Order: sequence, then C-alpha cells, then structure tokens
Amino acid sequence: MFATITHKGRTIKADLHQGFDISIAVSPAGVRAWYAEPPVIEPVRMGEWVGEVKQGGTVNFKNVFFNPHAHGTHTESVGHITPQGESVNGIVNRPFYVAELITVLPMQLDNGDFVIIRRQLANLLEGKTPEAVIIRTIANSTLKRQTNWSNTNPPYLAPDAALLLAEMQVEHLLIDLPSVDREVDGGALSAHKTFWNYPENTRRHCTITELVYVPNDVFDGPYLLNLQTAAMENDAVPSRPVLYRIVN
Repeated sequence: MFATITHKGRTIKADLHQGFDISIAVSPAGVRAWYAEPPVIEPVRMGEWVGEVKQGGTVNFKNVFFNPHAHGTHTESVGHITPQGESVNGIVNRPFYVAELITVLPMQLDNGDFVIIRRQLANLLEGKTPEAVIIRTIANSTLKRQTNWSNTNPPYLAPDAALLLAEMQVEHLLIDLPSVDREVDGGALSAHKTFWNYPENTRRHCTITELVYVPNDVFDGPYLLNLQTAAMENDAVPSRPVLYRIVN
C-alpha cells in the first residue's frame, strides 16, 4: 500500500507498510521531565465498586493523571508561550508532510552546555525543502525512552538554528529532547519564540514536537511524516509521529 503526494511540483511516493513509530508512550515507567512525578494510572473507585478486573471489577475503568509536556512524546502549538494558550487541536490537518530526518551531535559551549547550532543544521539541510524536520541527537540509545531529564540541563537548540528552520518555512519541528530551549533559561524561551516568529507575524500553523525517540536503524533522509495528535483542547497534547520511507 502506497501514499502519493505532490510537493513543490514533485510526486512523492511512500510505502505505508514501512512505518517507523518514533513516539514514546505515556507510562509510569517511561520518560519524564520538568520535575514532574511519574504519571499515575489508577482504577476508579465508587463505594465498593472498583474499576479493575483483577480486583474484582467487571471492567477496567481507570483515571490517568499526566502532564503532556512532561510525560511522553507531545506536540505543542504557539499557545505554549502565549497568554491565549491556543490549542494545538486542529493545527495538524493533513495526513502527510514531507520530512527530513537528520542526526546531530550537539556542540559544547564554554559554559558546558551542549547546543545545536545553525551551521550544523544548514550543512545537513542544504538544498532541501522539507515541511517537517526531525532531529535525532547523539548519543542515542533506548534509554531515552525511560530517562528522567529533570535537573540534567539537556542539549537544546540555539536561537539562530531555530531561525534557520523558520526561514526555510519548516512547519513542524520534532526533536528527541524535552525542549528546544535550555532547561533553565529565566523564561526566555528563545528557540520557541524564534521558530514561531512570536510575537510579530506569528507562525500559528506550526508545531514543535518534543521527546520523540528515533532508533539508530532508522536512517537519515527523506520520509513522509504522519503526525498524529490526540484530540484534546490544550497547548500541548500527546502525539504519535510515524515516518514512512519514500520509495521514489
């Protein structure tokens, strides 16, 4: 089964049998960030009735308490940084986007921070016109699926790198880190604001997806991206990005 789309006058064909799910599920044992405790999944209790079959209930009927920014792969709208808190629901309104997967080794600054800079992205994306960019960082291992990123000062995106993506008209940015900005930056949120061109001429149709995980056997290059977002009204929602290999 194949999907075919037209991008900038070129017909692009992808094999839908070769999808790579790059999401991390919300799980009590899974990834977390921003000083949050693990998510809680627990049965509803009403009097003597319990919503869990193994405890004698007729069905499993559970509440889930989590924060989309802190637990698992999530997609954000510009509402993440605006007073209006615009919802991400409805922004991703197409089944496929032309995407480019790149792998980057963040550079160490004099202050010890590790940062992805403009020159690195420019070299990797030269001559390409993707609608979405997926950034996989080195080192890369399955531990990213269980990491507690809190108080670790993870790598982040330099503002000039975010500016390059905006200049390229990249609509959807995906990264395997908890944020495109420094963990503690005094509220500057420079990369977020630069990518969204906020507050002037804000790119409200664009999204940022954080905490993806791209296995090492998924090679760099072009893909069709199916960015599935949960139907929730919030500035960030759990999401499931799937990459499909382009075959022409």
